[in-house]
Amino acid sequence: MKNLMNVSALPKVVKYVETQHHGIQSQSLSRYAIGYILRGTKHIYDGDKRQTLTKGDLFYLGIGHHYEENVPEAGQPFEQILFYYTPSDLQRILIHLNITYGLNITNEHSCENCRNRAHIAMPAWSAVRNFFIGTNSYLRDGEIRRDETAENIKMTELIYLIASHEGCCLKSKLLSNVDSTKENFEQTIYDNIFKDVSIEDLARLTHRSLTSFKKEFRRYFQMPPHKWYIRQRLMHSRLLLISTSKSISEIGVECMFPNTSHFIKLFKKEYQMTPAAYRNRHIATLVTGAPAAVRETEEVREAL
Repeated sequence: MKNLMNVSALPKVVKYVETQHHGIQSQSLSRYAIGYILRGTKHIYDGDKRQTLTKGDLFYLGIGHHYEENVPEAGQPFEQILFYYTPSDLQRILIHLNITYGLNITNEHSCENCRNRAHIAMPAWSAVRNFFIGTNSYLRDGEIRRDETAENIKMTELIYLIASHEGCCLKSKLLSNVDSTKENFEQTIYDNIFKDVSIEDLARLTHRSLTSFKKEFRRYFQMPPHKWYIRQRLMHSRLLLISTSKSISEIGVECMFPNTSHFIKLFKKEYQMTPAAYRNRHIATLVTGAPAAVRETEEVREAL
């Protein structure tokens, strides 16, 4: 998948095909996304927890950074379709569905999964599977990308299928995206993960008082700003450790830690091993073929 930052220059419906396995990749989204796996396997990482998706699975990705691994099938490429949208897109479609078709949308579903994770995945129900099979035919011919009207019609159809479905995490996440204020707040937060900014600077950038900023941050991310930023930087450092040959000190600097010893201390507290040990264990698993610890499915450890 490509890095998505320039919203105005991008289509709303895209099919991605990957013929090679590139390992774990960091992706940064500037819009919300709903996707569907056509072929192959997709892993989405959150701390030390890995969620695995296969053909026929539906997923949601929030604004910000995601760590993903797309694995082609034997002899066949990995394929997925993604729909990208903004709160204004969503609000326009929901109003249209209400006025034109009298769709009364309610959502009583709420769980820890919805509140605490930036991605959601579930098996697609039959109507959605059929929808994506049809969309794939359009994309094969390039019709949607050349026709903005067709693109908007398909987006409206997808939103209808989800909004009219019974309560679930995907529907809950979708309907929470109507708030454009939340989108702007989140985008500012994610844009500054790897910048040297203080909490006071972030409050100013989001046009809030320090007290209001901290309260709103906790409401969106379920933890104080300082702890959340450390966790995001440690997650990225882990990706760099297993996907690059950069030194420990270089990775610490790139992930905005003040010095190497501080980086090692925080990493060990979060993952119960030093960065060097983590890298060596990953290398060992590549040699022996044993499942890598980074690929184990386990509960996300509590952030620092």
